[in-house]
Amino acid sequence: MTAPWTEAQVGALAPDANALSAARALGARWHEAGHRDTALWGMWHGGGAPPYLTVVDLSGPAYRCSCPSRKFPCKHALSLMLRWSAGAVPDTDTVADFAAEWIASRAKRAREPDRDTAIRVPNPATARQRRARVTAGLDDLDIWLGDQVRTGLAQTDRSYRAFEAVAARMVDAQAPAVAAVLRQLPTTVATRADWPRIVLREYARLHLLIAAHRRLDELPDALGASIRTHIGYPTSAESVRAEAPLRDRWMVLGSRTTEEERLYTRRTWLYGRNTHRWALLVDHCFGSPGFPNDVPALGAMADAHLHYYPAAAPLRALWGERHGTDEPFTTLPGTSGTIAAALEAHARALGADPWLRSWPVLLPEVTPVVDDSGWRVVDSEGAALPLAPSEQPWRLLGISGGHPVTLAAEWTQEGLVPVSALVAGEVLDVAGERAAPRGTNSGAAAAGSGADPTSVALLGTARRSPDPARLAPPVAAAAVRLRTDPALLLLESAALRDAYERGGVPAESGDIPAPALDDPRPRLPQAAAVRLAEMLRGTSNFLPEWFDAAEPYDYRAPDALCALLLEHASGSSPWRTALLRLAGRRGQWLAARHPQWRTLSWPDIDTELDEDTWRFGGPQARRNWLARLRVEDPAAARGALIEVWPKESGPLRAELLATLEPAISPADEDLLESALDDRRADVRRTAAGLLTRLPDSAFARRMSARAAAWLRPTTSGTPHLVVDLPEAIDTAAQRDGIVDRGVEFTYRWNGGPDVVAGRLRQLVAATPLRFWQSGNADGRPDTAELGPERWAGIGVDDRFRQPLFDGWVDAALAQGDSRWAKALFEAGVPSDAALLRRRELFALLPVEDRTRHLLRLDGSWLSEIEALLPAMGHPWPDAVANHLMLLLADRARIAAQHAGTHGASPAAHRSLLTTASVHFPVTAAPAVGALARRCDDPTWVRAFDLLADDLTHRSKMLEELQ
Repeated sequence: MTAPWTEAQVGALAPDANALSAARALGARWHEAGHRDTALWGMWHGGGAPPYLTVVDLSGPAYRCSCPSRKFPCKHALSLMLRWSAGAVPDTDTVADFAAEWIASRAKRAREPDRDTAIRVPNPATARQRRARVTAGLDDLDIWLGDQVRTGLAQTDRSYRAFEAVAARMVDAQAPAVAAVLRQLPTTVATRADWPRIVLREYARLHLLIAAHRRLDELPDALGASIRTHIGYPTSAESVRAEAPLRDRWMVLGSRTTEEERLYTRRTWLYGRNTHRWALLVDHCFGSPGFPNDVPALGAMADAHLHYYPAAAPLRALWGERHGTDEPFTTLPGTSGTIAAALEAHARALGADPWLRSWPVLLPEVTPVVDDSGWRVVDSEGAALPLAPSEQPWRLLGISGGHPVTLAAEWTQEGLVPVSALVAGEVLDVAGERAAPRGTNSGAAAAGSGADPTSVALLGTARRSPDPARLAPPVAAAAVRLRTDPALLLLESAALRDAYERGGVPAESGDIPAPALDDPRPRLPQAAAVRLAEMLRGTSNFLPEWFDAAEPYDYRAPDALCALLLEHASGSSPWRTALLRLAGRRGQWLAARHPQWRTLSWPDIDTELDEDTWRFGGPQARRNWLARLRVEDPAAARGALIEVWPKESGPLRAELLATLEPAISPADEDLLESALDDRRADVRRTAAGLLTRLPDSAFARRMSARAAAWLRPTTSGTPHLVVDLPEAIDTAAQRDGIVDRGVEFTYRWNGGPDVVAGRLRQLVAATPLRFWQSGNADGRPDTAELGPERWAGIGVDDRFRQPLFDGWVDAALAQGDSRWAKALFEAGVPSDAALLRRRELFALLPVEDRTRHLLRLDGSWLSEIEALLPAMGHPWPDAVANHLMLLLADRARIAAQHAGTHGASPAAHRSLLTTASVHFPVTAAPAVGALARRCDDPTWVRAFDLLADDLTHRSKMLEELQ
């Protein structure tokens, strides 16, 4: 019985992200699904007839589905495999007939000899015709190359059209690999400052390739095979598999997929555990990355035969016979080499095949380093290799953290290109960001001077003759023996210089910086780290719940995740503090080396607060320090702020004062009273807002006194409130925050701004709510029996009704009074401004009252329900979730019975369904799935399936954190 695959393994088979997302949304509409041995099958009912019949042969894998999709595998096959991965497909004793018939037909075809795959013997006449066509095309190209350097690169046509015309001639001559080289040159000319050197180098290699092709019959077979490959002669898989196989336990050390004009190419690097030989698997797929599933996962190895393509420096290979099953590996035997040894291996390969553009290398115990001079890897002896200018492997730097790693990479003519790193027994992909190609020199400097081949090529050999004797001695010794046309002499001298420079690269030297400090916190579980990375890349709606659930554990992220966390934290992320704390010390070390990340303000990760942060840190760091101290020791935080208060300036004063809000107490009153006299308006507003939270403060007594003088209720007959605010506000009232703020309070009366109404709102908002039931002191009417409900409905002049109500709303929210919140909520909303704050009032009600209110609303109040649901906390109570399911099921029933009814489709409730997927209790997933199975409308089936899948996703997400 085949063991279920992981969700990640299934996801890797998806042709694109949309197909995988659609597969997850199909949910529980599967019937008669089963699994036996390597057969997996099921019938998906989409609300129509007949159902789609889906079969997966796990030995391939191979897929068959009766749906019309052109994707491979389709969403139904992916959905079936995801359910099998989750354990939702039962094992059976027999295979369904439709599945058994298809699998049997596959087995029959596999047993029959395939006439089309028999080893073909090339027709000698056809081979001779192709050889003649290629030779003629290359001869034309050689003449063109000579003309280019004879005229001078600075004078020739370097447009895309010019290069494309020559490339098209090579395609006609059946030399596609040569055409591909020519088509890359316009981009080089447009983007590289050192383009003359690069263009001359490519011209020289092409001239050398043409010369070698003329002598093809005289060369060894292996070198001849390499020449044919670099020109573009085809090599059949049958002829490759006829080569002698090499058996080993092949370890997968890296994989890359690229796309160009819808042609996807996957390159997989293998390393022999016993032979210590490299192999490269290359797969192509047009339209979508539907590659065969014959390559083990990164970090796994396969006992197998490989057949190498014929070459002077064999590297590319094909799978042969496989033995046993794939196994993971945690060590790399025979990795005691150095950077010098890797360069020597590259030189040997280049000597065998001078047209090689890259060669894999394995560098044990090297440390990646980045500084102002660029990227390098440095070994324990201080030898260093530069990375290609296009590489910015911040992920690799985060994995290393200044400690040595074993690195698998490609050594190219531009520098080192990292592929993967082995750290603590785990192989990690280190694909980094790609920077724009750039030259290290200006155009003039790149051209060189004197008789340098590049400067001669720019001017042209018609104006300046090449002087090979002025090249490096080893190159000059060979070049001076050349006797040919000056243009061809220049190309051949440049080819010699290119081979010498690439094969004789000396190791640089470098220093290793101090590594990152250890982070003693527990590491985030791997499954949770993988899911977090997926959610960050997709900006998932479930991220707030993930961060809330992870906070009590205080995890540190795996080192490989730090670069991604910092990338998102550097943007306008609402979870910046959580991301930075998760990145921890390793992330802090990494950020110090990145020009954009080094300005991030870090939360305290250490268990003890560092007073140096408070004394010398940046504004955000100091604010965070004081906020944390306020939670741990409110008195100490107040004392620290009082100590520096006279010396603080700027907007930071208000931010520091706002940190007093948690655990605010009468002990803070003196500092807040002094802040009312501050020169900055934002400081005064902050202080007044905090003082409203102290009902026994002098500030509260002053506000109560003003309210008693300016607001007079009458209790005879119908209660009424008389508003009598003075036209001019005295200095004391202005100090307490009653000022004219027309921009903030845009009340109008008689066609103009009403500043008196704005003052009324400020007065009511700052007055303790208990004032309104304070009895008959100071000769005022007795209002002790007027509760919040009656005050909310008291009569008042129309001019002041809205600001009075708004002030009470402000006071109820600031003072957290649930009685007043309930009264104001039930009193309605006399203004648009109050409507926006109705949800905040609702949130102050006890959860039982909130739940009862929502349960009283039927389907005609779905908009009201949606507006209030965010005040229900997270997750929503079960009763609310069940009530909402019933209301949505009723809409689904209407949609099934009366197609096209306005407001009955899931599209009309998209935002409500999205909110439900975030806040429904995860335990509601089975009920939602059952609702989908009972539903008759296909669109609502998909909506409920997607909701159930989201709830399952959240459930797994929370389990992974434990």
